[in-house]
Amino acid sequence: MRKNVIYLLACQLCKDAFRSKVMNIALGLMVFLLLFAAYSGWENYHDQNHTRNLVQEEVQKSWENNPDKHPHRMSHYGSFALRIKHVLSIFDLGIENFVGNAVFLEAHKQNTVNFSEASMSTGLLRFGEVSLAMLLRVIIPLLIFYLGYATVARERENGTLKLLIGQGITRREIVFGKWLGLYSLSLIFLSVIFFTLLLFVLFAAHDDMNSERLLRYTLLILSYLLFFAILCTSTILVSAFSKTAKGALIKLLGIWLLFVIILPKSLQAIGYYLYPTPSKIEIETAVEHDLILKGDSHNPDDPHFKALKDSVLLANNVTKVEDLPFNYSGFIMAQGEAMSTKIYLEHQDHLYQVYRKQNNLERLSAFINPYTAIKNWSMAYSGTDFQSFLHFKAEAEAYRYKLAQTMNQLQMDFIPNKGKAGPKIISNTHWKEFPPFEYRFLSVAKVLRNETISLIALLAWSLLSFVGLLSTSSNLKAI
Repeated sequence: MRKNVIYLLACQLCKDAFRSKVMNIALGLMVFLLLFAAYSGWENYHDQNHTRNLVQEEVQKSWENNPDKHPHRMSHYGSFALRIKHVLSIFDLGIENFVGNAVFLEAHKQNTVNFSEASMSTGLLRFGEVSLAMLLRVIIPLLIFYLGYATVARERENGTLKLLIGQGITRREIVFGKWLGLYSLSLIFLSVIFFTLLLFVLFAAHDDMNSERLLRYTLLILSYLLFFAILCTSTILVSAFSKTAKGALIKLLGIWLLFVIILPKSLQAIGYYLYPTPSKIEIETAVEHDLILKGDSHNPDDPHFKALKDSVLLANNVTKVEDLPFNYSGFIMAQGEAMSTKIYLEHQDHLYQVYRKQNNLERLSAFINPYTAIKNWSMAYSGTDFQSFLHFKAEAEAYRYKLAQTMNQLQMDFIPNKGKAGPKIISNTHWKEFPPFEYRFLSVAKVLRNETISLIALLAWSLLSFVGLLSTSSNLKAI
């Protein structure tokens, strides 16, 4: 293939595109949507993180300013964990607005994550919000289809394709020239959006600059470069195999509807039908049932804890609880906390397995729908996917468990057993020694492991696209 011929055909396609009035209107609309998405995304990120950081600081101050008291009372006083937004959530909102961002942490109980944006907004939020990722995944593909539907089909209709081949230009040069021109047009939109995002990444006020953030940003760019290459290839292939330009446009619109709307929504419904999730009441009832079967740490006559008491007395060579070298109530609370947490996590893991089965049905569809692959990959590296939410929930639960057990240990160490003389409260310096909750995002390596299927699907689609271009360039019909 002659590179100069390919470049000439690509430049001609770009010039023809910019001569179109529709293209100028589309560019104006895209600029408006870009500015709106960037501004609203930044405002949401900045305001939400500012508020959440402020509340987290207030929660810690309230915890530390508690007066001297019994440590078990402090475990029930509890704390809050708030989920901080990743700076790349400016780019892709993902499920950010539909999951909670704060959870109350207390002893003996695992609470749900509450205060989602959707729960405090009107139903219009469910139609989605304009984001930079939405422009790249939904709006710009339509524009690419419009710019490229006639690239080959109309040349064939007008007889120009036959003339080009008659002048010595090979079919392969024509196909790759058209593809390069269309891909170059798509890169204009891609580069503007990612340059805007880079400014946010570099100057975000709520995170310190680090290589992890830049690595996530780089992986997002590479993935969208592949996605746009796949889109442009699909457009050229449909145009090449269509008899008329009108037919090519109809086919491309059908592909957009199928991949962007019909398949994702259908698979979500099928996933829920095949793997129904239990209700919150069902889960809480099952947890309570298992706790009753296992034992009640608050009931002194419970068989399990009565046997535990006998074994503890025997191990310490005493006959009465009062003679133990530690506070027995604190010991029992610690044992009960460990037991209830284990039971809760078992039921939670079962629920997550159901969610994973539902999500995997859609995730595997990435091999027949590149939109699914880029959507999952984009949300994951923006920190707005379901796995990121589960990671926050796990971090909050680990902090809750540590808080409860620390208070139980303080009770064991400093509070005398019932019937013995001594203080029933401890100094509030212990509250100040307990560290505040700090959330750390998933590592890039962990995100990559979670989205291996999406990566493989994108690479497979890229390879298939290249093979398709080669095959089409060899069998392109001139008439």
